[in-house]
Amino acid sequence: MQPRNLAARIGGWSARHRRTAILGWLAFVAVAGLGVGAAGTTAMAGYEDESGDSRRAGQIIEEAGFPDVAGETVLIQARDGRLTADTAAFRQAVQDVKTSVEATGQAQRIRTPYDSGDPAPRTADGTTALVLFDMTGAGKTAGERVQPVLDAVAAVQERHPGLRIEQAGTASLQRLAGVALARDFQRAENLSLPITAVILLLAFGTLLPMLIPLTMSMTAFFAATGLLAVASKALHVADTTTSLMLLIGLAVGVDYSLFYLSREREERARGRSRQQALDTAAATSGRAVLISGCTVILAMAGMFLTGNGVFMGFAQGTMLIVLTAMVASVTVLPATLAILGDAVDARLIHGIVRTTTRGRITWPRRLGAWTGGGRTWDTILTGVLRHPWISTVLATAVLIALAVPALGMRVGQPGVDDLQGDYPIAGTYAAIDHAFPGGNEPAVVAIKAPDVTDPAVQDAITRLEQRALGTSTAHQPVSVQVSPDRTVATVALSVGDGESGRRAVQTLRETLVPQTVGAQPGVRAYVTGSAAATMDFNRQMARTAPLVFGFVLLLAFLLLLISFRSIVIAVQSILLNLLSVAAAYGVLVLVFQHGHGAGLLGAAPAAIVNWLPLLLFVILFGLSMDYQVFILSRIREAHDGGMPAPDAVEHGIKSTASVVTSAALIMVAVFAVFGTMSLVSFKQMGVGLAVAILIDATLVRAVLMPATMKLLGRHAWPTTLTPDKPAETEQEAIPVA
Repeated sequence: MQPRNLAARIGGWSARHRRTAILGWLAFVAVAGLGVGAAGTTAMAGYEDESGDSRRAGQIIEEAGFPDVAGETVLIQARDGRLTADTAAFRQAVQDVKTSVEATGQAQRIRTPYDSGDPAPRTADGTTALVLFDMTGAGKTAGERVQPVLDAVAAVQERHPGLRIEQAGTASLQRLAGVALARDFQRAENLSLPITAVILLLAFGTLLPMLIPLTMSMTAFFAATGLLAVASKALHVADTTTSLMLLIGLAVGVDYSLFYLSREREERARGRSRQQALDTAAATSGRAVLISGCTVILAMAGMFLTGNGVFMGFAQGTMLIVLTAMVASVTVLPATLAILGDAVDARLIHGIVRTTTRGRITWPRRLGAWTGGGRTWDTILTGVLRHPWISTVLATAVLIALAVPALGMRVGQPGVDDLQGDYPIAGTYAAIDHAFPGGNEPAVVAIKAPDVTDPAVQDAITRLEQRALGTSTAHQPVSVQVSPDRTVATVALSVGDGESGRRAVQTLRETLVPQTVGAQPGVRAYVTGSAAATMDFNRQMARTAPLVFGFVLLLAFLLLLISFRSIVIAVQSILLNLLSVAAAYGVLVLVFQHGHGAGLLGAAPAAIVNWLPLLLFVILFGLSMDYQVFILSRIREAHDGGMPAPDAVEHGIKSTASVVTSAALIMVAVFAVFGTMSLVSFKQMGVGLAVAILIDATLVRAVLMPATMKLLGRHAWPTTLTPDKPAETEQEAIPVA
């Protein structure tokens, strides 16, 4: 008999009060998802995803009440260098752009290089010029109105084939790239469920084992998004949080449902009564679900230590989805199994196919799906356990070889070049940036004062511009804006990108700003912009990432130690998971930084986006613990039952092989969908997660884990740390339908 642990007591209550448990869960989902979620999730403000001075500057600008406008730029560039801004043909093209854009009724404050007051910029050689304007109406909805302007500019291009005439800006990026990205996310979310359903159906051959995990996952996701709507009132979240929650929800929801479902079916296949099967599943797999869920939640909680708004929002959302999935798995799932009983194995699809084809198409019942692995797993494990030293050395060598490239990882802030694929706007931005370095993403000095129009403050702003241009810290174009209440001014300075941009920001922060506007009484001034935000983010991650890693590793170690009462097992689990993460980092560098296979994904070689390594570590460490805890629970159960350590290892891994394989295939397939998206950052995330799960479920769990446990032998389960064997006590009966 199994001990009456917490999971067994929860499962027993749910099975005895199965209708109450199911109706209670549905009511909770309805209230959380429909009632609470009706308020909507509160998205973070633009500055809340930034750090340091960039965040302070962003908050000053956000609260200043600047008009919500979307700026647009039209590039006019000579194709062969013969036409310049001083030629009649070039002038005519610029005038044509101005007239055509103005005629749409969607543009205001149009500036050209030929204006006498505040001209738009042109290059020194005259081969490139810009036409600048703002969209009418609210900037946040400008993408919905920009198409007539895009069409007008395209018509001008047709009339002037000797020039390159293209449009870029906030509104056009919303319209062209935003629609594509929304389509990408929609496709990823739409493919996730069918992929999961197909793999489950192929793995288990019956309908209900496919529907139960999907139903558990989706109801948990629906409830968690409702809870997030409430939580986001206090801690705002990024728009991508719910997409990440769907990924994590599918992963852990399917895992936990399969762990529980497979054990109940396995016990029935062994001839146990339905009551005994539910008892055992609740006490064993239910306990594994609780341990695994708590470990994942603690791993996700580590992101709070970053102090970054995006990561903290991710932590909030992922913790909620894991918690709801865990609760569903130990409450409503046993209640559902108590009602369905052996109908879980009903071969509805098989029956329909067999009847339709008059018996010509049929297939045997997949009892192996519940009772263990198969010939492939048997063959692999037999070889691994027969030669544990060789298996350990070879597997470790492969993982280290994969991880070595990670030592040369370069991280960078995603910019316009993050958009890959057939998007001409990316090329337009690149051409503008080449002609006017830093003009696309300038350094912005946010100045807060009682009155920024005060002569002394205005004089300081003028001196800041002059010194920035005079020392080549910045170059044209330079623009100054004043808020309606005259308490905030912004100075946008074009700086270079890369190392030159970082040097410019450093000079502004350390020298020019403190000696000009920063020296005025009662004035606060901070520098923001793309380069500044990257510097601040990297500085904050360098300070907080060690805290996150240490927090996750320490709490995971303590939880494993408490759960399995073995220091050796806890240390081994941590090391195996770290090897999986390191190998995933190495593969990311090989593919995306070195370019090996990047072309197949439609991506050019680039740095790894700076937020990805930490996010991958937290997610992969948490998800890897699912498999580790599930397998260890079976090994520990067999060992505590008197089975010798080598036999317990073989039994534990073989008995969980098919479930781990199926769950891993689902996660690999779902994560791989993100490798097809338009943003390189999401390609990197999808490939990193998919590769890591594949490595973890195969090389680590099928080779390295059993080999090292065979070598550890009885030392993995020290006698002094092994609890007494559970007494043979009568358990309260769990009635089943």
